[in-house]
Amino acid sequence: MTNKFKNPMKVITGPNTRLSYANVWEPKSINGGTPKYSVSLIISKSDTATIAKIKAAIEAAYKEGEAKLKGNSRKVPALSAIKTPLRDGDTERPDDEAYKNSYFVNANATTAPGIVDADLNPIMSRSEVYSGVYGRASITFYAFNSSGNRGIACGLNNLQKIRDGEPLGSKASAESDFAEFATDDDSDFLN
Repeated sequence: MTNKFKNPMKVITGPNTRLSYANVWEPKSINGGTPKYSVSLIISKSDTATIAKIKAAIEAAYKEGEAKLKGNSRKVPALSAIKTPLRDGDTERPDDEAYKNSYFVNANATTAPGIVDADLNPIMSRSEVYSGVYGRASITFYAFNSSGNRGIACGLNNLQKIRDGEPLGSKASAESDFAEFATDDDSDFLN
């Protein structure tokens, strides 16, 4: 079944997109704002197909949102002059190995994203999807103009986990914290 109408502002990333700051199970409020689900999508610079799709979707969102971007101004600001969601990890996160040789896009939504595995089965276990997993993301780009800020933002639709990855920036597991003591003979502990 194919959809006859293809939204030019919607992108499905490649399967090697890495999730970071994955806040996909419960909405969180930032600075008292509307609680949102969010994720930072790390896309390798070698994934030129996904990067090209994102750039085309940003262009489409810019064209579609010209009236909104113009606001009360006389003309629409140039795309290069407004905030866009595709950012360079090497420039903006130089000290974070996970962002090396990558671009990233921060996506969010007020409604929970659908989350499925590689076989399209819904994932219900929170421990299955975390910062560091690899997969695809369905995202939509749109223009915004609020409180003097104008630009293109990225909405989070759905996520597909393809494979596990090294957890990013999370606390150590109980197993790793206490692994070195697993072989200790604690039989004299109470003596």
